[in-house]
Amino acid sequence: MLQSCFYKDKIEAGCDEAGRGCLAGSVYAAAVILPPDYTNPDFNDSKKLTARQRYQLREVIQRDALAWAVGVVTPQEIDKINILNASFLAMHRALDQLQPRPEAIIIDGNRFNPYHDLPYTTIVKGDGKYLSIAAASILAKTYRDDYMDNLAEEYPQYDWKGNKGYPTKKHREAIKLYGITPYHRKSYNLLGTTEPELPFQP
Repeated sequence: MLQSCFYKDKIEAGCDEAGRGCLAGSVYAAAVILPPDYTNPDFNDSKKLTARQRYQLREVIQRDALAWAVGVVTPQEIDKINILNASFLAMHRALDQLQPRPEAIIIDGNRFNPYHDLPYTTIVKGDGKYLSIAAASILAKTYRDDYMDNLAEEYPQYDWKGNKGYPTKKHREAIKLYGITPYHRKSYNLLGTTEPELPFQP
């Protein structure tokens, strides 16, 4: 069972991102505030859930959360500020939208750029430990998948419906054959000539 909160006496938002390792598309992040002592045994790291489970849980999260929001940073912004800073900026953009305002933040991972003066804690594999981070991971993943599915209608040759922009063999072969789109991250090693392929979680 995932834990309900880290900061016991504060309005706490959990944050996570999706799409950091992709060759194409925006990076998405979500921020979620759950009710105090909220429990749901079905919440988990989005990568450990099926697509159907994620979309079912998205409806539950949007119904039950005190507040939730999704932030987006474009490929052009990623190329300017790098993917790490872009991931933090996407989280900040999600946090900006929350009402009520959070009093503390917990973040999946081991690094974060401070958000105003709020206390925060980074938690490695936090999406498998805390409910609000798991909820954020589910929202970020599903909203980004929807976005990539829409882009796939425009550029079907890259198989974005299947790979969601991750560096699969088919994706890289399409880049070699057709070149890049306005949605590709030009600062990335798109052909994978010197870097190992990142794992893809469908």
